[in-house]
Amino acid sequence: MNIAILGAGSIAGVMATTLQPLKDVTCYAVAARDRDRAQVFADKYGFMKAYGSYKDMLEDPDVELVYIATPHSHHYEHIRMCLSHGKHVLCEKAFTANAKQAEEVMRLAESKGLLLTEAIWTRYMPMVEKIREVVNSGIIGRPTTLAANLGYPLEHVERMVKPSLCGGALLDLGVYVLNFASMIFGDDIDSIAANCVRYHSGVDAQETIMLSYRDGRMATLYATMLAQTDRRGIISGTNGYIEVDNINNFEAMRVYNLERRIVAEYAAPTQVTGYEYEVLSAMRAIREGQIECPEMTHAQTLFMMQLMDNIRAAWNYKFPYEVERLEEDPEEDPVITARKEAERKRAEEAKLAAEEAAKKTEEAKKRAEEKKAEEDAAKEEAQKELDTPTDPDDFEDEKMDSEDENNS
Repeated sequence: MNIAILGAGSIAGVMATTLQPLKDVTCYAVAARDRDRAQVFADKYGFMKAYGSYKDMLEDPDVELVYIATPHSHHYEHIRMCLSHGKHVLCEKAFTANAKQAEEVMRLAESKGLLLTEAIWTRYMPMVEKIREVVNSGIIGRPTTLAANLGYPLEHVERMVKPSLCGGALLDLGVYVLNFASMIFGDDIDSIAANCVRYHSGVDAQETIMLSYRDGRMATLYATMLAQTDRRGIISGTNGYIEVDNINNFEAMRVYNLERRIVAEYAAPTQVTGYEYEVLSAMRAIREGQIECPEMTHAQTLFMMQLMDNIRAAWNYKFPYEVERLEEDPEEDPVITARKEAERKRAEEAKLAAEEAAKKTEEAKKRAEEKKAEEDAAKEEAQKELDTPTDPDDFEDEKMDSEDENNS
């Protein structure tokens, strides 16, 4: 399959390294805003073609799958460009700036029958299934709490500190801790409590996020662009806990009992870079005619974008273009839209639950009435038997029979 990379930054280099040894993959083309830069990239990683324009690359009929490696702020525009040119898309996380953008490009991909998937690499790693398997095995009893952190000193990275590039820790680092919680505990969230510290440019520099689930479980998450953290994930249960090394690229997992002794250990499989799993999944989905990957469906990506929209809303943090849109039309504000959508869903769930409860109450009332009617009918029949006069001849016959038995 001919794969092209849109963007020639550092993350594009990681993807290029990943593609080189993969079977059935051709490192076909790369595009940057500067052709010389694209050519240097192509020469370094063995790509056949270099373009100094994204549009020119997308007009190449031999390009099949495009990996988008540009800042979050440009994902929406670049996804639309790729889909409009009939190309399948593997887009780096965070998928878009907000849920509204995500929903729009998903509808476009569906209308064109093209694959569109988010390159949140941890979702595709085989270690995820092993973690779920161990958690669900009962070895730590009933899982009740989860904690995860991810942090790197990234103040020097332009896209992290600029609001115009949708900067901040949430979309770049927080998205990983949120996905980790989602992969292990699911998405049946009852409430969210989140706090952040702002950078002097206005973006979120670090944050804590607490998720409370309807079944009583909790997840405590932390992300920062100001410091290095241990990147660890802990899943605690009634009989022990599980420790995951590096929730951003799973390395190992250890299981501890109540005495804090290791009872089981698992190592992640050898990999090229870890990006290969998302590429192979995308290629498989394209060959099967699918428009999404099972590891990260459109619904899961949209849920995650809505979740981050709601968290930003709590912080009153809007990206510059969102503020401009809000001034033009308040209904177009993606943060408000996401919050309203979440409220609408909760209202629908509450309505359905109320209807179901009313239905059960009505059924129980009906059964009680039927039972009472049966009891009343039985009482009436018994009363009729008591009220029926006794035939004297029957009594005499019974008496004579009794006397005959005694005489004999």
